Amino acid sequence: MSTPALEIQDLVLRYGRTEALHGLSLTVEPGQCYGFFGRNGAGKTTTIKCLLNLLRPQLGTVRVFGLDPRRQEAEVKSRLAYVPDFVAFYPWMSVRESLDYQASFRQRWNRDLEAILLKQFQLDPAAPTTGLSKGQRTQLALIGAIAAEPELLVLDEPTSGLDPLVRREFIQTVIGAYQDAAPGQRTVFVSTHLITEFEGLIDRFTIVDQGKAVLTANADEARAQFRRLSAEFAGDPPPESDFADAKSARLRGRTLELIVNGNGDLLLERLRARQPLSVTVEALTLEEIFLQTVR
Repeated sequence: MSTPALEIQDLVLRYGRTEALHGLSLTVEPGQCYGFFGRNGAGKTTTIKCLLNLLRPQLGTVRVFGLDPRRQEAEVKSRLAYVPDFVAFYPWMSVRESLDYQASFRQRWNRDLEAILLKQFQLDPAAPTTGLSKGQRTQLALIGAIAAEPELLVLDEPTSGLDPLVRREFIQTVIGAYQDAAPGQRTVFVSTHLITEFEGLIDRFTIVDQGKAVLTANADEARAQFRRLSAEFAGDPPPESDFADAKSARLRGRTLELIVNGNGDLLLERLRARQPLSVTVEALTLEEIFLQTVR
């Protein structure tokens, strides 16, 4: 079996009396686009800082390509690129100088890809970094991360400063092209609140809440497990209490809507036994699965 791109086991990190991470574990295989979902304060950024050796946990282990970021920090960081939620650049540099500076630390740098992304994001290489908006600074950081062609791309809310059009183009085109250029070899680990926009790229995900992993699953398997059953009745629908084993039940006029997790076939059979006019079955989106899990 291949060495995981990222492996976290039983991670514990405390800030004084506050436990930010409480036994967190997850494994990211090479070539995956891995989603890391959670509310504000759930421990997402803290986890990322542990794998970058910016924070040191009290307990647990972190391995990046089998390497310990504490003892092999330079080798680990040479194989990944990181884009945080807030990015800053040396104020005396232009866009061109900033990219050249980043490239000087890398063994690989794709100048052709850099030029394509500069044009795509409409960034002027001669523009001073001090005059860039938050969205433009994010774009510049993304160009530096992608042009380095790392084995692991770590993104912490990477598109929060981008307008919707640029955001969609980046997610669908740039990240997709980054992975497609070396199938099975390039890995993306993305922490984001914009789950819907990454829906088509996520292979596997972990939902973290209060420093704990509350759900880890393959995206397709999760969609098959979490479903919405909607049954419309000619008369009064059965009470929600008759379906207490559903994850949630809600009446909307003469329609009974159930959210199910793994027991959908059984509940569907019971719904049809009540002779509804119609029954529809839908898979939940990853965002809906997230909301159902942390609610």
